[in-house]
Amino acid sequence: MADPDDFDAVRDDRDPLRRARRAAELQTHYQQRATELSRLRKAAIEEAHRDLDMSYTEIATALGISKGRITQIRGSAPARERAFFGVGPVAVGVPLRRGTDHRMRTYVDAADMTAQTQAEGVLASLSLAAEPFNIEPDLESVPVGDAIVICGPRSAPVGASLLAADTHLGFTREDERWRIDDHNSGVKYFSPRLDTPPRDEEFGYFARHRQDDRVIIHVAGITAVGSSGVLHYLQTNVRELFTSEGDVSFSMVVKCSFTSDTTITGSELVAGPYRW
Repeated sequence: MADPDDFDAVRDDRDPLRRARRAAELQTHYQQRATELSRLRKAAIEEAHRDLDMSYTEIATALGISKGRITQIRGSAPARERAFFGVGPVAVGVPLRRGTDHRMRTYVDAADMTAQTQAEGVLASLSLAAEPFNIEPDLESVPVGDAIVICGPRSAPVGASLLAADTHLGFTREDERWRIDDHNSGVKYFSPRLDTPPRDEEFGYFARHRQDDRVIIHVAGITAVGSSGVLHYLQTNVRELFTSEGDVSFSMVVKCSFTSDTTITGSELVAGPYRW
């Protein structure tokens, strides 16, 4: 998160390459704040109209702008559900997995890359900048600022750390198989993809952590395609989730179906949302 003194620090930096890099980072930060201010202004206008019973003409007069400008603000500002992911920019991380031989020590799974691309698409639709990063196998904490962490408990300690905050849902390993446990209902969600015979379905975990002045989204499939299923669900349900749950922490389980090449064809909520 940028500090008010960062502008002068960048301007006074004598290293031209570092100055250029820091200027770009700060520009992204300022642009995201400007976009969020547009959203907040739109929300305030709608609140005055709804709760204060003011006409848009009266609001325009009170703000010293034209009614046409009010119409422009209402039509061009970002949707209110943008706040579901924080203010931005949003770091979007996927695991670096350990390879099986000396030629490939670490790699990013293709399914994880697909989920990362999906997350970036959801963010872009809400005028949020995405900053991709790799989750090292020993990563324990989430980067500073808003973030989407696409990582299960077996991929890195950060996955297990985020899950520890959830008293409603969790992952358990039993007989070499992982499952998602619903502690409220007692239901255990095993991977249909790993059944005998396998089915083209999977379960995924989602949690939204509201921590002080930032938002951390945690996504984890029992297998990697489950993460894509969660993000498929978010693509069409972010507005409904933000409207129903608000700016709080909660978690849920999503079930998805997919084709032979793991393209998601459908997704549905099967447990939750459970507020914390």
